[in-house]
Amino acid sequence: MPIITHIEVFKFNIPLQAPVTIAIGTIEEARNILVKIHTSDGVYGTGEGAPFWMIVGETQATVYAAAYDLAKLLIGKNPLDLEGCIGAMERYLAANPTAKSAFDMALYDLAAKYANMPLYQFLGGSNRPIATDETIYISSPEAMAADAVKIKERGADAIKVKLGTNATDDIKRIAAIRAAIGDEISIRTDANQGWDYVSALKVLNTIADWNVEYCEQPVKHWDYAHMARLRQHARVPICADESLFSPQDAVKLVAQEAVDYFNIKLSKSGGLRNAVKINAIAEGAGIRCMIGCMSESRLGISANAHFASALHNVVFYDLDSPFEHAQDPVLGGIVYQNHYQVMIPDAPGHGADVDAAYLQKMESFTV
Repeated sequence: MPIITHIEVFKFNIPLQAPVTIAIGTIEEARNILVKIHTSDGVYGTGEGAPFWMIVGETQATVYAAAYDLAKLLIGKNPLDLEGCIGAMERYLAANPTAKSAFDMALYDLAAKYANMPLYQFLGGSNRPIATDETIYISSPEAMAADAVKIKERGADAIKVKLGTNATDDIKRIAAIRAAIGDEISIRTDANQGWDYVSALKVLNTIADWNVEYCEQPVKHWDYAHMARLRQHARVPICADESLFSPQDAVKLVAQEAVDYFNIKLSKSGGLRNAVKINAIAEGAGIRCMIGCMSESRLGISANAHFASALHNVVFYDLDSPFEHAQDPVLGGIVYQNHYQVMIPDAPGHGADVDAAYLQKMESFTV
């Protein structure tokens, strides 16, 4: 039986090509965390957490601090006992989903390696074709329209547009994008909690005929009642993002008939174990899912892509965070073919690692 002998934790910083702005904040650098779990057999698994602090309530500093205690908790345990290891983390530390997600991902990477399976196969699925959308961040209508033209020219099937400022300006943004690229490419909007009910209803019913697939999180994360009202009265489907962290949140959203779709993110759900549970609840309720991302490198995106490929109820793919990065320190992992096709490796585990020379520059500890 293998045991966990030591765990390395790194602050995993990746510069962005430019700052990115959404309704609730701006980030200027991907300040992530990387975990390597080593076993007595000389095998290790890697996991990445991307704390988007205005969404998850964690920063790189808090994740890094929590990781020390979580690492101590796992030393000496059997890494193949996923329920035991992940359950121990859940019992030890409430909340902190991003910190837990990095360990969860590393444990699943290890388990799939021991099974000599790619992660999608370990999760019970196959290697399916996946095409990501690309995100346009909040700016002037003219600048966002220009970005949309570039994305169309690169061959995207769908464009994700960040909104959530005010109804008048947000309608102008979508109108400018449609005028620039035509109606063929679908638009997926994301207000990141930026509107109240009245503004959301005005925007969504104005843009409903402009080939808009759905709107993510139009109102505050806690406002299930107005999400349910929007689902009844808006002519654009509603998708939960910041309202959905845990399987328990999924049950509440289903019970209140609040949304049409779920956006699952590994850094938000606490990792793959909870993501699988959330998808199962959604599937049982007839709700389709999307796989989303925070600011992960291609390593974290690789695990996300394996999950999406394995589970057929996941039908929307937003796996574009590496497009924003100024550097790519990841070895192996997913490859973007024709810019938007996500090609998943068949190597055991999630198939990705990080250049050791890059990690040497990062602050780290070993337990």
